[in-house]
Amino acid sequence: MIEVKNCTMLYPSKKGITDVSFQVKEGEVFGYVGPNGAGKTTTIRCMLGFMKPQHGSILIEGSDSWSDAAKIQANVGYIPGEMSLFDEMTGIEFLNFQLQMRNIKDKTRLNELLRMFELDPKGKIRKMSKGMKQKVGLITAFMHDPKIYVLDEPSSGLDPLMQQVFVNLVKEERKRGKTILMSSHSFEEVDKTCDRIAMIKDGKIVLIEDIEAVKKHRRKIFTISLAHPKEIEKMKQLGMSVIYENATFADVEVVGDFKPFYEALKQIDVLDLDVKVQRLEDVFMKFYGREGDQR
Repeated sequence: MIEVKNCTMLYPSKKGITDVSFQVKEGEVFGYVGPNGAGKTTTIRCMLGFMKPQHGSILIEGSDSWSDAAKIQANVGYIPGEMSLFDEMTGIEFLNFQLQMRNIKDKTRLNELLRMFELDPKGKIRKMSKGMKQKVGLITAFMHDPKIYVLDEPSSGLDPLMQQVFVNLVKEERKRGKTILMSSHSFEEVDKTCDRIAMIKDGKIVLIEDIEAVKKHRRKIFTISLAHPKEIEKMKQLGMSVIYENATFADVEVVGDFKPFYEALKQIDVLDLDVKVQRLEDVFMKFYGREGDQR
């Protein structure tokens, strides 16, 4: 549904994207992740035809992102990373304007989304909070029920409750067979919604992988309270990876298969057990050359 092929778009500062390639399959949620300035928004602007790649091409449902930009913009559900709305309009005026632009008469989906995001759109946009403006943007992107969504930092400014509402909406759209490309800084959001991810760093793709495969790189740190200090030596002899220890407890790192750890644990006199799961963000940071919190 989306094909980015050897796409290069560099600004005079030499920032931008270089030889970026990936595909988004029909019916999948594809996460596009990376630090600020990595090139996510530049890629998305090229997808929507706001910028022309200097090299390479982008096809969305077979249409060229530059020569067929008007068609793509009419059909794709899009939310920009930086929201710019008509401040003197009320929220409902803006949403009705968008419906008219798309020649949509039926407001059933609009009203459903307003209830979902608990938005009263009667006030002036200029008086709305960032979170309220983000809701207006999201409703605009979803209300015409497109096949494809391109979402740039879609949950930015939403409170935790509304972030979960958004996650549920994405999951529902995936069940309906929609195709979604989503750039995000929320690794929890990516973890919950995406089938695959592409990581971009300094304008270049460094990894494209199934989200489940990325999760296999996650580690768990078990903090084990011990009945006796001698148990620590026993743990080491049993092959446990002890990364921190004192007289009363030890931190053990486990990556991958947990069965050997659980079998060895049966042989240890344990008073208590706690676990700290490595964030998906920490896994990504390893690919960016920075380690996450080690304890």
